[in-house]
Amino acid sequence: MHIANLSGRLVLIVDGLAVDVEKASSGRFAADPQAVYEEWEEFRAWAAQARLPEGNPVDPARLGAPAPAPRQIIAAGLNYRDHAAESGFALPVTMPPVFTKFATSITGPVTDVVLPPGGHTDWEIELVAVIGTRAHHVSADSAWGHVAGLTVGQDISERITQLEGPAPQFSLGKSFPGFAPIGPYLVTPDAFDDPDDLALRCTVNDEEVQKSRTSDLIFSVPELVARLSSVIPLLPGDVIFTGTPAGVGLGRDPQRWLAPGDELVSTIEGIGELRQRFVAQT
Repeated sequence: MHIANLSGRLVLIVDGLAVDVEKASSGRFAADPQAVYEEWEEFRAWAAQARLPEGNPVDPARLGAPAPAPRQIIAAGLNYRDHAAESGFALPVTMPPVFTKFATSITGPVTDVVLPPGGHTDWEIELVAVIGTRAHHVSADSAWGHVAGLTVGQDISERITQLEGPAPQFSLGKSFPGFAPIGPYLVTPDAFDDPDDLALRCTVNDEEVQKSRTSDLIFSVPELVARLSSVIPLLPGDVIFTGTPAGVGLGRDPQRWLAPGDELVSTIEGIGELRQRFVAQT
């Protein structure tokens, strides 16, 4: 199953067309895309047997984030071996470094992003998991049952803000407006042949800068859910950025940063793509 946020309304994507959920369910489910996670099991049961009307074409520019207002945004760092190596850090053993991105940074999949002046803005393609049912002290074996679905994310990062000062400011440096695009769709785990092994790729101006598979994650999605839930309850609609592979601008020699006019395209197999264009602050 694929769902999306089309102009602020929850839609099912059927054969590439959008079916408005509130209208198709005669009001049983609200139009608000974030609200569906509070009724995720009921929604899945309805969607599996509903007789849906014909959908309408989808304009990617009208898509918003499939989880636009989560209560918690959790991000894992150093969760690919090659990225840990290029960053100069040892591999995490029991838990990856964890930080947040603030909710005002979330946007949909096709956006213009204003570059902070004088900054070093970097790219980080990531698989993003959205929680469907509350998870607290769950095992890795049962964790997929708490995941509503997967989507594409970019953990855009302003490295000067992130790293300067007496202590790093990861959350601030990664939370400028537009620095957390996610989408285009949320895809349920059962829609993949193997949700633990998806190809991901990132380009800047058509040049490939990142390429990997999610099977290379040190802590897989179910392992992350289990380890995070051993500390905090994960709530319906929470968003988890799972980490990025090697190829970020910070790890290059010479280092490389996004500039006005650059186009960043982030693609994950079976889900779709994000497309960001970067503009100077006026």
